Amino acid sequence: MKAVILAGGLGTRISEETSLRPKPMIEIGGRPILWHIMKLYSHHGVNDFVICCGYMGHVIKEYFANYFLHMSDVSFDLRENTMSVHIQRAEPWSVTLVDTGESSSTGGRIRRVSSYLENEDCFFLTYGDGVSNIDIASSREFHLSHGKKATVSAVLPPARFGALDIHDGVVRGFEEKPHGDGAHINGGFFVLSPEILDYIDDDDTVWEGGPMEKLASEGQMMPFMHEGFWYPMDTLRDKTRLDNLWRSDRAPWKVWSD
Repeated sequence: MKAVILAGGLGTRISEETSLRPKPMIEIGGRPILWHIMKLYSHHGVNDFVICCGYMGHVIKEYFANYFLHMSDVSFDLRENTMSVHIQRAEPWSVTLVDTGESSSTGGRIRRVSSYLENEDCFFLTYGDGVSNIDIASSREFHLSHGKKATVSAVLPPARFGALDIHDGVVRGFEEKPHGDGAHINGGFFVLSPEILDYIDDDDTVWEGGPMEKLASEGQMMPFMHEGFWYPMDTLRDKTRLDNLWRSDRAPWKVWSD
């Protein structure tokens, strides 16, 4: 199966970083968040990726063009103009980078990579700006078991601010990372039948709008319940939190071994 990753948005809410690079290339622990997402899929045996590029897509292309160099120990002999590779760390990935337009909406980007999905019974879809320890393999099994056109991850959103524990008008303590109101939201990890492409009209179609709403109204979308870790990187504060988790070896989404 292939995993399609939406990586073309502007990322305006984290403009401190995206003025220089696209949002999926913002680094967590020295590696782009896109790399972390791909490592999750690869851990579950998914190594064929289609990346929907847009804003500053050339940065993503240059990263993968030089991936082998980035991930290996090398020596340069400037007098002889030669390079020696000492330790190679290559991933078993096949990566197709598609220019899906700078102004295309999410549905339009999916539609633009349809030619790469023609022979797929189903495919994965996710965004290039969020990490999780979701069981990708189990989500596929669940999708195949129910026979509907779409599976969406249902997650509990993290609260953006800490909460006060108040009893009898007195603050008794603090809860740093409470969940929200208990309602599940779209976690952005999908398993989809190629039939969903018929629900996308053009570049302006927002996947989270008409297509998802129509699939839901037809009873063609099932939830894959995920109660584990899930976190989107929407702001610089989010980026800092994820970076701190990684650097302190407490990253819940790191389900793979080095």
